[in-house]
Amino acid sequence: MLNFYKTLGPISYKKILSTLEIKNQESDISNIKFTSFKGLNNCTENDLTFLYDNNNLSESQIKPKGIVISNKRKDISNLDHIITFIVSDVHSSVARLSNLFYRDYNDAEKNKLIKTKIRNNNQISKSAIIKKGCKIGDNLIIGEGSILSECCIIGRNVKIGSNTVIQNSIIGDNVVIENNCSIGQPGFGFSFKDNNNLKIYHIGRVIIQDNCYIGSNCTIDRGSFSDTYMGENVYLDNQVHIAHNVTIGSNSILAGQCGVAGSATIGDNVRIGGQVGVIGHVNIGNNVEIGAKSGVRNSVKNNQKIMGDPAINMFTHLKKTLKKKNKLKNDNS
Repeated sequence: MLNFYKTLGPISYKKILSTLEIKNQESDISNIKFTSFKGLNNCTENDLTFLYDNNNLSESQIKPKGIVISNKRKDISNLDHIITFIVSDVHSSVARLSNLFYRDYNDAEKNKLIKTKIRNNNQISKSAIIKKGCKIGDNLIIGEGSILSECCIIGRNVKIGSNTVIQNSIIGDNVVIENNCSIGQPGFGFSFKDNNNLKIYHIGRVIIQDNCYIGSNCTIDRGSFSDTYMGENVYLDNQVHIAHNVTIGSNSILAGQCGVAGSATIGDNVRIGGQVGVIGHVNIGNNVEIGAKSGVRNSVKNNQKIMGDPAINMFTHLKKTLKKKNKLKNDNS
């Protein structure tokens, strides 16, 4: 399978030092090169990776050739066998390096991709656009003005509505995507430094498994250094936003205007009411129910029913709400 982007590696040790504005240089390793720049869980022994200040340093994870790490960390004694790049701001360094190692395909490179084969049993609107390098299953339906960008993979019996844009995505069988959706665009990941913003180049994908339903006006961002993933039979109501690196387990349902922030994990059989906001990097367990208009600010264990902002046990929240109403009623009587 082709990548959705151009990989510019290998990149030399000297070039990385220059990009990160690191002045000290070890002459005996100056000719070393790094194949690619990936997240810690996805990298190989020839890659460069990074470790944020709030991440734990596990010996079992340390396998790349090089690592970008903060000068604030003290637990670097077990990195003697790895080339370390010590920086003051890891996030800013990640943004710079992502754009050093990766870029979008240019027009000449896109033209070299294999033309997408469209079978006779597919129903493609005349105004829809399917670009090169895609793989498409049988019985695809695409409405007016929709676009499949380069190298997308679409399964069998997929229906895509009008004015929907899909890129950097792998879609399973029997999936319905309604009108005006945007799937696979870069997430909201950037570095802010010295009053300048630098976008992190997102190399992740959107993976949607079989039998999913995506309502109108939904947005699903692709991952930054991992994938945004939806398990089988996930249903999204209209106007739902799924941010980069989010994982949603099978048979989960999100009602209208929900927003799930980056790197949150949602388990199987989860029910989320309308206008719920889920903060990034939290874990929501299996069989969880979340009441409408809740703000989920902490991880949630399996089999919980929660609501409110911050979301707490549903029955505790209802008792507190009733108590407040009764007090207000008595104060006004």
